[in-house]
Amino acid sequence: MSLSSIKLSHSNRKIQGAVELTGSKSESNRALIIQALSKGSVRVENLSVAADTIIMAKALEQAKEAHASAQTTIDIGPAGTAMRFLTSYLNLTEGDFILTGTERMQQRPIGILVDALHTLGANIAYENKESYPPLRIVGGKSFTDNRVRIKGDVSSQYISSLLLIAASLKNGLTLEIDGELTSRPYVTMTLNMLQEAGINHQWTDNTITVQPQAFQTATIYVEPDWSAASYWYAIIALSENGSIVLPGLKAHSLQGDIAIVDIMSHFGVASSFQEDGLHIAKVAEGTDKGLFDFKECPDLAQTIVALAAALKRDISITGVETLKIKETDRLAALKAEIEKFGATLVADHETYHVKTEGVQLNKSVTFDTYEDHRMAMAFAPLAMVFDEIAINEPLVVEKSYPEFWKHLQNHGFKITE
Repeated sequence: MSLSSIKLSHSNRKIQGAVELTGSKSESNRALIIQALSKGSVRVENLSVAADTIIMAKALEQAKEAHASAQTTIDIGPAGTAMRFLTSYLNLTEGDFILTGTERMQQRPIGILVDALHTLGANIAYENKESYPPLRIVGGKSFTDNRVRIKGDVSSQYISSLLLIAASLKNGLTLEIDGELTSRPYVTMTLNMLQEAGINHQWTDNTITVQPQAFQTATIYVEPDWSAASYWYAIIALSENGSIVLPGLKAHSLQGDIAIVDIMSHFGVASSFQEDGLHIAKVAEGTDKGLFDFKECPDLAQTIVALAAALKRDISITGVETLKIKETDRLAALKAEIEKFGATLVADHETYHVKTEGVQLNKSVTFDTYEDHRMAMAFAPLAMVFDEIAINEPLVVEKSYPEFWKHLQNHGFKITE
């Protein structure tokens, strides 16, 4: 398959079968940190095969083999979760580390997390630009304090990063969340996974307290990825008639992106949890709901904006301000790509309106991906309604869903270079 561009089409808009999704990247990367901190007490099953998870595993191995006498450079490429989690974790590991990543990663702010770690007594310095990677981290020092206050509305990964190491700190951690917490399900996911490994916490109002405590013997099973499931929901929504089984997905999930079940009910896709997994099917036109809040599931926003534009359905979205500091400025990228077929995204303070009056589907469109896996996968389902689409730089999907294109081919999509 070409690294630069592929063309997609679907002959009959009918979809049926089953798709085995990879393990959740979000759960996998948390599980790997927990496993490393547990020093062998915790086993992990069904790890994601996503590039971000492979990068995290390799980085943890590098950290384990580091020597205090020599500096170790850990390059996590485009893996944002790895950057945030390792920024805290490396402080507990003996060694002198340079933590760096791609050019885009060096444009993604990390200052709020570094400031919090400085408050606790961490030895972290910026190698180039203040508040941005690369970082120099001298690990293995005891933290001098155990209380920290951190903004809750920028990135929940900063909070999860601190919570993952909390029980391993000599005095534990009392973490106060300043203001509204965005992506709350991801913080809950972190705490629940820690609980599976024997780490208890107290969460009262806006304060989370974790006492110093040892990890217990445990096995963490990583659930399939709900973010990946969202693209199949979009495909079913755009089909004439379609049904797909997604094995392993449960009605009770740690992942906030299970919100796709409710969201897609408004786009005519029904969900049924059965013994062999989640069954999704095209049932009707859905509802006329017009406002969708992505504060707790921001990774779903691209899927829904692309879908709404292709369905010629005007909607409004909120809770998406964090998308500006992801792999790309996802709001700007979405606006640019849906404008290619006549839709647009209009900002009104922190609400964004998808306008579809000018949409034309009877043409071929080439979509750019901006080094962002979710841009590729959010727009690929549109091959169901266009005669043909092209996706530039398609291999970005390896970051979270390496088998995405293969799975599409298995379900009737024609893919050519």
